[in-house]
Amino acid sequence: MNNSTITKDAFNFLKELAKNNNKEWFLENKTTFKKHESDVKSFYENIQERLNTHDEIEKMKIFRIYRDVRFSKDKTPYKTHFAGSFSRLGSRLRGGYYLRIKPGETFVATGFWEPNKEDLFRIRKELEMDASEFRGIINKKLFKDIWGELQGDGVKTAPKGFDKEHQNIDLIKKKQFIFVRNFTDKEVLSNSFSEEVDKSFKAIRPYFDLMSDILTTNLNGESILD
Repeated sequence: MNNSTITKDAFNFLKELAKNNNKEWFLENKTTFKKHESDVKSFYENIQERLNTHDEIEKMKIFRIYRDVRFSKDKTPYKTHFAGSFSRLGSRLRGGYYLRIKPGETFVATGFWEPNKEDLFRIRKELEMDASEFRGIINKKLFKDIWGELQGDGVKTAPKGFDKEHQNIDLIKKKQFIFVRNFTDKEVLSNSFSEEVDKSFKAIRPYFDLMSDILTTNLNGESILD
C-alpha cells in the first residue's frame, strides 16, 4: 500500500509557495518540492488502489504544478495546490473522480463536469422522460450526508427544444452534473483522510451506475455500445 497520509510539511510548502509564487523562490526550493510531489503522488496511488477494490480505474493523472498563464490575467507561474483525477475504465463506465489538496480549500469532486453535446442531450432527454430514479438516488440521506446537493452550471430558462414549464426543468437546465465535498485542514492531515476520500467515492457509485446506464443506452433502454 502506498503512502496513506498528507504531511503537514507538504501543507506548509504550499503555504510558502503561495507567499513566494515566483521562479526564483521555486528554483531555490525545487528539491523540497520534488520530495513533497513524490509523497503526494504516492498518496494518490493509495487512493487509486482503494478505488480499484470497488471500481475499475483506467488511469490516474497528476496535474503539473506549472500554470498556463498565456490567457490569464493572473501571471503567477505556479499552482498553490496538488491535484489529480481518476478515470473509470472503458466506454461502459462513465464519470470520474477528482481530488485537490490545498490549505483551506481541499475538496473532492465527482460526476460530469463538461459532458459532450451528445451526452448532455441524452441526459436531458432521460430527465425529461422520467427523473424519479435520478432524484431517488441523489436525495437519499446517506448520499446527501456525504455529497450534499447536486452542483454545476446551467442555462437560465430552458435548453432549446425543452419546455421551460417541465416538472424536471431544474435538472434539465443543468450543463454540469457534479458533486463536491470539502475537507478541513484538520481532516486532510488526519490518518483517516484517505479512508474518507475513498468512502466518499464509494458513496457516489449508485449515481455513476445510473448515469452509465443512461449514457450507454437509447431512450428504449437498448444498448448503444458495439
